[in-house]
Amino acid sequence: MNITLGEKIKALRKQKNISQETLANYLGLSFQAVSKWENALAMPDVTLIPAIASFFGVSIDDLFDFNLYEMSL
Repeated sequence: MNITLGEKIKALRKQKNISQETLANYLGLSFQAVSKWENALAMPDVTLIPAIASFFGVSIDDLFDFNLYEMSL
């Protein structure tokens, strides 16, 4: 079962014990924007994806829960 991007962001944020506000400040957004992502009411702008991945220290593939090997099965 794949999780949504918002669920992944929420999981990474909680794993690092970071508030929505901290992530939002890093990205130059409101915490409400992060909340909307996490609740599947909106998606982050594509231009923010590299910054989000960098913030959490993960690859973009990890952020999207992408595994090429699983895709080929």
